[in-house]
Amino acid sequence: MTGKTPPGAIRHVLTHLLTPLLMCVGMGLGYLGAFGDPAPHHLPVAVVGQAPARLVMAQTLQDRAGDALDVRTVPSREDAVRLLKDRQIYGAYVTDRAAPELLVASAGSDTNATAAEKVFTPIAARQGVPLNVTDVVPPAPHDPTGQGLFFLLVAVSIGSYASVAVIGGAGAVLPMRTRALLAAGMSLVVSAVGALFAGPVFRIVDHGLPGVWGLIWLYSAGILLIGTGLHTFLRRWTTLGVMVLFVMLNFTSSGGVFRPELQNGFFGALHAFWNGAGFIEGARDLVYFRSHGLGGGVLVLAVWLAVGVVAVTAAALTERRHAAAEAVPVARAVEREEAEEAEEMEQAVAV
Repeated sequence: MTGKTPPGAIRHVLTHLLTPLLMCVGMGLGYLGAFGDPAPHHLPVAVVGQAPARLVMAQTLQDRAGDALDVRTVPSREDAVRLLKDRQIYGAYVTDRAAPELLVASAGSDTNATAAEKVFTPIAARQGVPLNVTDVVPPAPHDPTGQGLFFLLVAVSIGSYASVAVIGGAGAVLPMRTRALLAAGMSLVVSAVGALFAGPVFRIVDHGLPGVWGLIWLYSAGILLIGTGLHTFLRRWTTLGVMVLFVMLNFTSSGGVFRPELQNGFFGALHAFWNGAGFIEGARDLVYFRSHGLGGGVLVLAVWLAVGVVAVTAAALTERRHAAAEAVPVARAVEREEAEEAEEMEQAVAV
């Protein structure tokens, strides 16, 4: 070996190192931007009671909190529980001089419940009594923080977008129809693994497991089909592309750690239509909130799946067009060779 560096080798390596560098920057911006400084933004809470003193308390709390809270009053404790179960509020303060009570539904968001507790604890402290916290919708016994669904999302996402690299790379020689079928089949495998994790293995879902499996499949199939289609257009940038879509923007806006009420406007806006949020909120609605609002999560996942179908269709048409364009020069060369051979044969016959 001469030890000499081949021409262009360093430039080639540096070009490929750009991908992990961009991943580092993107992950830092995504995770620190979404999780670094959580603070309430229009967090909906309630004060129970409509006596003049309760109305004054609610208005005073709203004035002091500003945009951090959206404070309302509700007539009774039963109304407050109903609103919590419908996920319209995240904390309700029941005034009582001897034993004030805060109602929360931590299965909807443990961090929102904690934020509500921080809001009302000082009010009870000024009365000189401790605040009793009642969780009207607690998470599953084996998922005390309610964040098990988020970690399930992470596992399923990794299995899905890592499969894209294999199908797009090792399977590049296969027709797009075959790659799409492999993607669909892999989504079934990944979703089955996710359902096993959610149910028998870690028991983070104590009922409604078939429905959760369906949500996992919709989520995984969307990622796999979108990634498989994108590979035709992005090539070696596909890994970075799916990381941006399904990690940097997805995990951070899913609501699995902080819901949009504790995030800035960018990630809060993504939460309304990104696929991770569709899965997390759909699963919460199904498992904990009597399927209230489940249709919204299913719709989001179905739209992402439809985008995946469009992506692989566009990729198939593009590849077919490229193959046809490449076939034209080859056909012309064959025709020239055949014409030359015919001419040579005619000359030989004439001689």
